Amino acid sequence: MPVLFKEISEDLGLNLVEIGTVWGMIALAGVFMGLIGGLLVDYFGVRRTLIIVCFLAGVAGGLRGIAGDFFSLAATMFLFGAVASFIPKAGHKAAGIWFPRRLGLANGILSIGMTIGSMAGSMLSATVLSPLLGGWRKVMFLYAVPPVVLSLLWLVTGRERSDVESLGSDAGTVPFRQAISRVFRSKRVWILGLILMGQGGSMQGMSGYLPLYLRNIGWTPASADSVMGIRAGVSTIATIPMTLLSDRLGLRKGILVPALLISAICLGLLPLADGFGVWLLVIFFSICRSGMMALFLSMVMETEGIGGTYAGTAMGMTSTISMLGGFFSPPLGNSLADINLGLPFVFWAALSAVSLLGFLFIEEKRRGKERAV
Repeated sequence: MPVLFKEISEDLGLNLVEIGTVWGMIALAGVFMGLIGGLLVDYFGVRRTLIIVCFLAGVAGGLRGIAGDFFSLAATMFLFGAVASFIPKAGHKAAGIWFPRRLGLANGILSIGMTIGSMAGSMLSATVLSPLLGGWRKVMFLYAVPPVVLSLLWLVTGRERSDVESLGSDAGTVPFRQAISRVFRSKRVWILGLILMGQGGSMQGMSGYLPLYLRNIGWTPASADSVMGIRAGVSTIATIPMTLLSDRLGLRKGILVPALLISAICLGLLPLADGFGVWLLVIFFSICRSGMMALFLSMVMETEGIGGTYAGTAMGMTSTISMLGGFFSPPLGNSLADINLGLPFVFWAALSAVSLLGFLFIEEKRRGKERAV
């Protein structure tokens, strides 16, 4: 979507704040559906959840192509975000069930799938698919197809698995009240959610604004879109080493804090850079952010008393908290562009850095290699 915002804004007559609000609708949907989605994943299991929500995500994603104004586009983005928010929770819960001893790596591989999709979308949507198909609306219709196909694949080939050692999960039904009671009492899950609110908010804001910013300072559309593609590509390449290092050392916090601090510094320096400097900062930013969500979700699932059994609910709660940042951050940051085009990056860098203070309240003990999950 971000690389199409220039075309969409011209077609629908949207300003920067409205574009930021539209982009934040996915996060707002996550606020409402995060916890509910996690509860339903724990209750119904991975397979049944993915069959339904993949199909609905395809339908909702296609509906964006019929939007005629700001309100209809925002509404369809919200609907898409609501159903799509189930998918990561189900996927990462499956990782906890199938690969408990290599959880960081398993979550990292799932994250790679997301970043490859992001990279392909950033590089193809505006410069290839939109001219080829005849506009951004038909691109939305095209992107409705893969989720529906995935739904059918899960229907035909997918299965639950409970016959392996896991993080305490047996793929059975978990009562809502039991899941809520267990997760809400976890101080660590609340703190991780607040940290993610700052990190997710800064990432959501930057990813939606950067292509527009580069166009506004004179970059060609192809060059601006390539930066987003490179960002996703670098993150994809670096995710496996980052998660392997975490598993090897038995550390999550010890990897995340220095990496995210460096990424915040890179983000804040973007307005001062031009040309090669932008590329360099984006590459360093992407390396430091690689594996971030994989390690965060691993920390959530490894929390005492959570495990695979309550993974969906715990991830749902952290998602609900973090999506608050993803909703308010893009329009608030974009509004600062009226003062200076580079000021939004400074805001998002500060938001990211401040959220790291939450790690002061999280203790971490190095895990042995045999349990470096």
